[in-house]
Amino acid sequence: MSHSAPALPATPGPSGAADPAAPARAVDPALRAGNCRPLAGYQAQHVLWHCAGGIATVTLNRPERKNPLTFDAYAELRDLFVQLRLADDVQVVVLQGAGGNFCSGGDVHEIIGPLIGLPVPELLRFTRMTGDLVKAMRACPQPIVAAVDGVCAGAGAILAMAADLRLGTARSRTAFLFNRVGLAGCDMGACAILPRLIGQGRASELLYTGRSLGGEEGERWGFFNRLVAPEALAEAAQALAAELAAGPTFAHGITKTMLHQEWSMPVDQALEAEAQAQAICMLTGDFERAYRAFVARQRPQFLGR
Repeated sequence: MSHSAPALPATPGPSGAADPAAPARAVDPALRAGNCRPLAGYQAQHVLWHCAGGIATVTLNRPERKNPLTFDAYAELRDLFVQLRLADDVQVVVLQGAGGNFCSGGDVHEIIGPLIGLPVPELLRFTRMTGDLVKAMRACPQPIVAAVDGVCAGAGAILAMAADLRLGTARSRTAFLFNRVGLAGCDMGACAILPRLIGQGRASELLYTGRSLGGEEGERWGFFNRLVAPEALAEAAQALAAELAAGPTFAHGITKTMLHQEWSMPVDQALEAEAQAQAICMLTGDFERAYRAFVARQRPQFLGR
């Protein structure tokens, strides 16, 4: 006796297409102009940018100085992650550094020095700009994978912290060293985000002392999702990004949004918000495609819509 599933009628489902693998209806040009834009052809000025197969790779590229950030790099990264909110050709972002290090933080000579002696309004413009970079990273719907090798300090540690997933190496050295330059540890969201990753006590230790968190310790503490060999880091980050890009990317964006928003919600409010978010996901073609693939004992082919 055959136990194969009966064929399902090819009736239009939530995606509006009888063939679950068929492309969705074209977006109205006026709507698309205001809400969608390709970024594959973006011309970076202060970082390296590569986009292929739905994966955008952003590389901090000053290896001779361990990839420090400048005012221009901060501004470009902020604006780039803002643009990613509307990018229809990017499903995942990989953030990495060149030359065996992630990022040594703000450039001592090009940022720290010039900040000395500035009046409060100008200092506040700078600190708000750095905070806006983290806001943009958290607000873009694409999961961000940070590939962290070697030095990951100051603002570099913040960039890794603000990513959604972190791959490290045994030689990674992550330091929130703001107190080493006479500043508070409450920089660019560190006091809000870091305790949620590794716990209040451990975050307090790093922010009060500024000491380095080694790769193996960082994995034990939960800062790194996993460690890989330095020579395999870039490939592992791309493989993880490809896995995410092949999944239900619209739903990934909803997951990222809810992970961020539910920090400040009581449980009852979170349950209602998740109910609404999940109902929206059930209207996508990906949900229907997953069901039909399950019935046919096949792997679903997600289209992100």
